[in-house]
Amino acid sequence: METRTDSSRTDSSRTDGPRSGGARAASRPARPAPHADLVLALGQGRATVETAGGKAARLDEMTAAGLPVPPAFCLTTGLFDLFLRETGLAAELRAAEARGADSGTLRDLVLSREIPEALARTVLAAYEELGRPRVAVRSSACREDSAAQSFAGQHDTVLDVFGEEALLAAVRTCWASLWSDRAAAYRENGAAGSIAVVVQEMVHADVSGVLFTVDPVGGRPHRLVVEACCGLGEGLVSGRVSSDFFAIDDRTLEVVEERVRYKVTKCASVTPGTIGMTKVDAADRDAPCLTGEQLTALARLALDVRAHYGTEQDIEWALRDGVLHLLQTRPITTRPRDTPREEPHSPYVSPQPDPVRKGTLWSRMDIGEIFVGLMSPLGLSFARYYQQHVHRDCAAALGVRDTGDVGLHMGYLQGHVYLNISYTAHLLGQCLPTRDQRHFTSRFVSEEADLSTYENPFGTFPGGLEDLLSTLHWVRSTATEMLTMKHRAEEMVTSRLYEFDRARRLDLTRMSRRELHAELARYLDFFHDAHVGYMPYYINAFGFYGVLTELCGTWLGAEGANLQNRLKTDMSSLRTVASAQEIWKVAQAAKARPRVMALIADTPLEEIADRLRADAEGRAFWQAEMEPFLRANGTRSRQEMELTHPRWIDDPSYLFQMIRRYAADGLTAEDIMGRSRARAEGDVLAAVRALPLPRRRTLETVISLYQLCSELRETTRMSMVTSIWLVRNVVYEVGRRLVAEGVLHSPDEVAYLDFEEVRAYLAGTRPARDAFPRTALDERRRLHDYHNRLPEPPLTFIGEHDPTRPARRGAAAAEGARLEGLGSSPGRVVGRARIVEDLVWQADEFQPGEILVTRYTDASWTPLFAIAGGVVTDIGSMLSHSSIVSREFNVPSVVNTKDATQRLRTGDTVVVDGDTGVVEVVETAGADEVAQTTEAASQDPAD
Repeated sequence: METRTDSSRTDSSRTDGPRSGGARAASRPARPAPHADLVLALGQGRATVETAGGKAARLDEMTAAGLPVPPAFCLTTGLFDLFLRETGLAAELRAAEARGADSGTLRDLVLSREIPEALARTVLAAYEELGRPRVAVRSSACREDSAAQSFAGQHDTVLDVFGEEALLAAVRTCWASLWSDRAAAYRENGAAGSIAVVVQEMVHADVSGVLFTVDPVGGRPHRLVVEACCGLGEGLVSGRVSSDFFAIDDRTLEVVEERVRYKVTKCASVTPGTIGMTKVDAADRDAPCLTGEQLTALARLALDVRAHYGTEQDIEWALRDGVLHLLQTRPITTRPRDTPREEPHSPYVSPQPDPVRKGTLWSRMDIGEIFVGLMSPLGLSFARYYQQHVHRDCAAALGVRDTGDVGLHMGYLQGHVYLNISYTAHLLGQCLPTRDQRHFTSRFVSEEADLSTYENPFGTFPGGLEDLLSTLHWVRSTATEMLTMKHRAEEMVTSRLYEFDRARRLDLTRMSRRELHAELARYLDFFHDAHVGYMPYYINAFGFYGVLTELCGTWLGAEGANLQNRLKTDMSSLRTVASAQEIWKVAQAAKARPRVMALIADTPLEEIADRLRADAEGRAFWQAEMEPFLRANGTRSRQEMELTHPRWIDDPSYLFQMIRRYAADGLTAEDIMGRSRARAEGDVLAAVRALPLPRRRTLETVISLYQLCSELRETTRMSMVTSIWLVRNVVYEVGRRLVAEGVLHSPDEVAYLDFEEVRAYLAGTRPARDAFPRTALDERRRLHDYHNRLPEPPLTFIGEHDPTRPARRGAAAAEGARLEGLGSSPGRVVGRARIVEDLVWQADEFQPGEILVTRYTDASWTPLFAIAGGVVTDIGSMLSHSSIVSREFNVPSVVNTKDATQRLRTGDTVVVDGDTGVVEVVETAGADEVAQTTEAASQDPAD
């Protein structure tokens, strides 16, 4: 797919222009076309790479072969060359190049010229002959889409063009893109050559995607691989939408593998001439994009294309009103392996003895919730940096004398990060509270792992003198921690605000490479200190919670069951919880300013910040309300160690969604702030008061320490989160420069950089193209796409896990069905379920009192908890974000259900029992009810 130059909006309304179906407008008077010989109607077999460029030549061949290609014509390289001569640009460009003008100057020269009248008549006559439909205007350079080199993405495309002036402007944009920074840098020499332009009837696709006639990653034989998304394919290529995956046997045309995802957004026409993101209809969100018949028809077309060209193909396709269209095909430029890819089954990154490799317990539960979920190649490489440069000192901060081999602390499987529980438990055997490994191991195990026969392959930590020295070291470190932890937390808060304010004042775009390298080094030092400082609070809160659980169960018997989740700990001041309260205050401030509230309510999300800052009253609101909030909370995001995710301060769309919701729902301060202090303690405190004085005092002390460590953990967590944001800023500045130099096709490709390569590039003098080879970027992207379509690996497992096992999609739950998980916040509630996959896009759909059903949550989800009736997650534990925050808001919660997001549907009425860990379906929602529920919820409350 090509880079598009349209503007984007999130408004879901659209007014379609006339659709001609390629019909000729015979009733219109023919216009003279002085240079008609320089325009080719595609499908006549006359287009060559030299005259029409690679893209047009392919479309001409496909159309001539009888393949279903939308009607199109090509403005040849000859027409472009004539444009340069008649406008005098040919000489001007040569002179500018001789002076050493950069590509931007050359591009601007082309854009500054109007198309001469005779040439314009030629273009418009061809447009008239096509029937004047809405069209896609695509660059077709002479060297793109060859078997040796693909220029795809280097030149511009303008989508959904209608009308004469818009068409001429789009043609100039495509011509000028011959001198775009990325295209100029991608060429092997400085010669720009020539360029053609394809004008093709626009297909407003219901579904679109790509098809590879060979498995592009695994290399498994006889497999056609299909990626399909709702709407236009540009959303799939940019990675902004979810897609379904299908593998089809090219001999039988049977679907041999399928993975259907919940699809919230699509790329589509939002207004005439404007392509942007909009929502997928509710009924289509969890349904396959393509039917079996459509997949068979698509596979037959793909086999025809492969047979015609005699080589494996990468095919772009679209489906509109049940009709398939082929938009492009190109040879697959990177051959898959001759044998299937051998995916590692163990997270170990280095070879290990069989007993260790097969006996290690791995987990991704409770690892700070910054590593949860599939990570990009950039995110994984940053996690490895953390492992190599930070994690050892984090272990030392816990009082661990021997921190062992840092290469064994963590592992990686299928794009996910795992903690080596066996090795960590072995090392923590040096500390008194975890001398018995079960105290640590039990906290990181889901029921997926059977520990009945488990034995730690690393054994127990050596006894004797080593044990004595380690114990003394832990006692001394722990005593120091208890004495200094409050003061360290204060210092971390102060340093966080200083670094945040300093970063806001800097302009990274004006820094040299050397200066940027020094800035990254500063941020990585802060990253190190923030994580090392945070770790003791996190582990100590974890430990005291475990002690509290054991004491309640031992001393109170049946009355103590789940008591640790009912006791009043008065932790409403937790930073995570406070963020929801502060959004409510910002919403009330906006509501008190009608003009400000109107701007927030009526403006597309991505434009609100600019509109507010451009308005006098909005600017005052921004300075008084938004800036303080962003200073306190703005560096939050989902999956925070994943550098590709923008933070609230980078993209405040979600904040504005919640401001709209909080302002419109009539929520009171008590609803948001008072609710977090409520506790359904009932008579259980009487049982505590009835304990003998020594036990009661002990229990109260443990509760107090748990409270203190939890508060300090949340306070200092913001330092850790901010340190990641600082590093992200530098990485994306490098990415911006790489896009300008043509090394990356778009900012989306930052996801495929390697963090160590970024560091090496900033530290050295190597040219960007050498430091970031295209072959490596493409390989990482293919591998990430492959991981993305595999079933999610388990939270915990022992030994190895085969990630290529076929996905088993859970059947929708019927009435009376029970889903079992872990009751993590007490209470019982009946409510309507709402599946939330995309927090930003679905925040406006969520209604007060509904049951939030999602895969997992982190700090960025907290504002929804304030209005939720209950919470159900696929992933989680007693100390996961969803559990802790649910308890603080007194919301019943069941976590670790495995597949609630697949089995429940939006609109189902469910019972959530946070004591027993059971979710029961009382009434299932029909398709009409699902659609009505989502449509009603997504109406802007301000309308």
